[in-house]
Amino acid sequence: MNRRAFCTLATSAAAAGMYGADHKKIRVAMIGTAHGHAASKVRALRQLAGYDFAGVCRVHADEPDSNEAFKNVTWLNLDDVLKDPLIEMVAIETRVERNLEYAERAVAANKWVHLDKPPGADLARLRKLFDEAHRRGKIVQLGYQWRYHAAMQAAVEAARKGWLGQVYSMRAVIDKPLATDERLQLAKFRGGIMFEEGCHLIDRAVDLFGKPKRVTGYMQHSSATLNDGMADNTLAILEYDKVLVDIAMQSFQPHGNKYRTFELSGTNGKAFVQPYAQARLLVDLKEAAGAYKAGEQMVDPIEPVPAYSPDFLEFARVIREGAKPSFTAEHDLIVQDTLLKACGMQSTK
Repeated sequence: MNRRAFCTLATSAAAAGMYGADHKKIRVAMIGTAHGHAASKVRALRQLAGYDFAGVCRVHADEPDSNEAFKNVTWLNLDDVLKDPLIEMVAIETRVERNLEYAERAVAANKWVHLDKPPGADLARLRKLFDEAHRRGKIVQLGYQWRYHAAMQAAVEAARKGWLGQVYSMRAVIDKPLATDERLQLAKFRGGIMFEEGCHLIDRAVDLFGKPKRVTGYMQHSSATLNDGMADNTLAILEYDKVLVDIAMQSFQPHGNKYRTFELSGTNGKAFVQPYAQARLLVDLKEAAGAYKAGEQMVDPIEPVPAYSPDFLEFARVIREGAKPSFTAEHDLIVQDTLLKACGMQSTK
């Protein structure tokens, strides 16, 4: 697979999300600044031509307001956002334990909602949120950031089209150090780093393989120096009829970002993504298939699509053109159910 073909894959999600210039811009606001993705999403929404960024609502005093991304934004209060009929969409970027509350308030105000991950810890409440949005003719889009990742998309494509042969394994690893305040926030949830980060990779597994027949999680606190009780050394095993998925999330490696891996293995070979940030893909096949020759082939690192732009471009098509979203509410509920089971947290149908 040559560099040009891979660059095409890297931009395909964004291109698919474009809509005509004759469409009116979508006025959007952000509620909350505490989520780890908030600053990047402010940058994306301010840069995308299809959006008119109204401003940011800092809903709690313990949320940050000094990030460089918030420089020169308009600060709004909650009523400014919820009662303004010109604001059609909101991005919910509060702390995880608060995000369902503000998503519910936004849906009740008849807004389209982008809800960052993980979407709370109450499956039944999330289902009600989706149902209410559907009743109002709206959609709640979840912020799983690897859905539109070029290298992961290419790996999943190779698996779906049978180029890897019979796929029998998916393995994914994230190991990133966390600041003390981040650890304290995650310690509120039994799943710890699996709850916060593992949801992204569970989303990829469910997209490819569907609902697992069995979910087993191992949530361990392994730090020898911190007594916060956070589950910082975690593993989730998802079992399917002919596939095993293992997702490991830890919070120790000082240079862990460059060792993040996503790997799909089949009887004809392997698709291996490492690291995530540079969108590097290695494919190694016994026999040539689809876009790939026999043997090992590496695609050089490329500039990634700007963070979160594919998500928001697709959402613009949903809002303005009535396009179907790539991921249904039922898919998102299976992901959430699987996540809660892996973390040993309550999961109700």
